[in-house]
Amino acid sequence: MGHGLLAKFIHPNPAIRRELVDLLYTSLPQVMSINAAAITGSVTLAVMHRDPGYIAITFAIIVNAIGRVVSLLRYKQHGGRLSDPDVILWEKVYAAGAAAFGLALGALTFRAFQLNDAPGAWIAFGLSMSYCVGMVSRAAIRPWVVLTTTAVLFAPTLIAGLMRPELPYQLGAAMLVLFWFSIREASRHLSTAFIERLEAKHALARQANHDFLTGLPNRAAFLAALERTTGSVAIVAIDLDGFKPVNDRHGHHAGDELLRQVAIRLSDCVGSGGLAARFGGDEFMLLRPVAGGAQGRDDALELAREAVRALSMPFLLSDIPVLIGASAGLLVSDQPLTDEAVDELLRRVDDALYVAKRAGGGGCTWAEAGATTLRQAG
Repeated sequence: MGHGLLAKFIHPNPAIRRELVDLLYTSLPQVMSINAAAITGSVTLAVMHRDPGYIAITFAIIVNAIGRVVSLLRYKQHGGRLSDPDVILWEKVYAAGAAAFGLALGALTFRAFQLNDAPGAWIAFGLSMSYCVGMVSRAAIRPWVVLTTTAVLFAPTLIAGLMRPELPYQLGAAMLVLFWFSIREASRHLSTAFIERLEAKHALARQANHDFLTGLPNRAAFLAALERTTGSVAIVAIDLDGFKPVNDRHGHHAGDELLRQVAIRLSDCVGSGGLAARFGGDEFMLLRPVAGGAQGRDDALELAREAVRALSMPFLLSDIPVLIGASAGLLVSDQPLTDEAVDELLRRVDDALYVAKRAGGGGCTWAEAGATTLRQAG
């Protein structure tokens, strides 16, 4: 297995990893089922034998069972608000709980072997195998969790079997090692298939919401982001000046490369807190939250001017320097953004853009809120 494929198992991209961890924490019915079986079995052995070892292990099983249920419920409450590092932490929490519960079940089998308690060994090993099958069925999407849990689950049984003088016990212990390797391959196969399916789903979603040429969000993604905004936002419409002559003179391939470089510069302008989108052709839109009042207007104007300045700098297309320019229309909105409000904002900022274009390009025009007249801003 190649290094890249192994990395995919351990470190899938954050969006996919979040979905995988979400799935881990949807296993409450299965966890409750194995908890009930493990508590019933261990309590039965502790009551029947009154052995201190059985009693201690039963207590550990009950504590772990409660802890796992609590963690599942807490993740359900907070999962939607977790950052990427928090998701990784919760994955480790799940793995720690699963491994601790597996170790307790393995210890139950070990104690049964120590006491030469054949019925107890049968009950304990049955619980271990049930837990193992359940882990593979619900947690194989994160193979490292399955492999860690099953290793600590089988280790006490393996040691107990090897300590027995009878050959069948020793052979059975050796077969557990082979069984673990089978689980390893099965979980990796299931994880590969599942991650590839999620990657295909994310790729389709990206194609639906991103421009194929530049990789920027498209019109639909921009509108969705705009409708989700709260507070004051700056909206800037950008249209390239002089793009068509470059496209006609150097060909569509050069034009496409120019658009990709424009996309990079506009993304740098809005930064991580904003959004640059391609609406089609050589028209782009910028969106960024700003402060209210005069400060927000200053920030919006600075964003528009920064974008115009950035696009006026030379581009290099196959070692050929190319100069173009850009015009911008802009506004600041702090109103609730219904569908009708969004349409009106886009119409106004588009009108402002074409005022800037008709004025000769290379400038920014305000779309004044609540007014029909537009004035040149610079």
